[in-house]
Amino acid sequence: MQFTELDLAPYILRALNEMGYEDMTPIQEQTIPHIIAGKDVMGLAETGSGKTGACAIPLIQATDESLNAIQALILVPTRELALQYVQEVDEIAKYSDVVPFAIYGGFDMDIQKAKINHGVHVLVATPGRLIDFIWNHSLDLTEVKTVVLDEADEMLKMGFIEDVDFIMSCIMQEYQTLLFSATMPSEIERLTQKYLKSPERIHLNRHQRAPQSLAHHFLHVSRRRCDALVNYIEDHEIQQGIIFCNSRDKASDLFRDLQRHIRSVDIIHGGLDQDRRTSIFRRFRQRKIRFMVATDVAGRGLDFSHVTHVINYDFPFNAEIYTHRTGRAGRMGRAGKALTLVGDRDLRDLKHLLNANRIHAHWEGTAPNLDDIRAKRGRNRGRQRQRGKKPAARAD
Repeated sequence: MQFTELDLAPYILRALNEMGYEDMTPIQEQTIPHIIAGKDVMGLAETGSGKTGACAIPLIQATDESLNAIQALILVPTRELALQYVQEVDEIAKYSDVVPFAIYGGFDMDIQKAKINHGVHVLVATPGRLIDFIWNHSLDLTEVKTVVLDEADEMLKMGFIEDVDFIMSCIMQEYQTLLFSATMPSEIERLTQKYLKSPERIHLNRHQRAPQSLAHHFLHVSRRRCDALVNYIEDHEIQQGIIFCNSRDKASDLFRDLQRHIRSVDIIHGGLDQDRRTSIFRRFRQRKIRFMVATDVAGRGLDFSHVTHVINYDFPFNAEIYTHRTGRAGRMGRAGKALTLVGDRDLRDLKHLLNANRIHAHWEGTAPNLDDIRAKRGRNRGRQRQRGKKPAARAD
């Protein structure tokens, strides 16, 4: 289905056409008509499926430009996602007078307050900063017609659910509620039942967790993990890639090593100040950086349209993290490749990951035999016990 088949304002269609948006994604096709009709919606869909556009387009359509007040409130878990959301709304609304704005921690509240007082129609906010405004600046939410809870499962994981409950209790008038999530833990179902009125439930990932345009590749490595990564990069045509590590320290070590071997690489993690993080994300989107070493601060919700490869240098802690990391490629139906480096100790977790995410593994080089590796490990530990030694702790 194409956007031109919807009864959208001409200025929205013009902006979408310039953005190259012609065909709707499945989540957009199944939710936008319900949102335009004023219904509450609970959308469960894979990462990279177009959920932001599914919200932004009907919200802009419903905005009364002559009313100088916040009419749509969008809650997101992170500053980076807030900025991305505002950018998407701004692009779609560029031929209108609809004003979007984001408030988040780490930025001067007086500047944010001045912008809101000047006039904002669509407010994107992280929960903590929004509560600061409600308590300290008497934020006026009386004209809010739609509330969006985006990446709801991530807000749960980050401990924001009580904040969300408080924020929702501060909006006294009737309003439409839209909830979007990639997974559906029980607490998110509680939110759905509490705040959504007879919602339209859109479940697009009931049988699928990973984008279908994403190929999942794995590389069995031993101790020389960085060498294996460098060889892979040199042997493959990678337009742009994100390389994930499990901690800041590992990311910093890998960044220093990669600088000696490849060009155009930078690093992003939660320890950097907001201005630096924003600058790196902007330069990465502008393709001024080819490789970005990252912790999971870049692993959720963010859309980098030119990323062709996601590389898990460190094996993800769980299947959900794998889903969100690798979802930075293969977005909106674009082709992408995920490469995960797998050590011997990761093989049991890998089997669970493949089953949980319903994906087929393509091996770079020789695929390991899990049974052989377990048998070898058992024999080695047996020899150590025979010698009276304590078996060594496992390490990559």
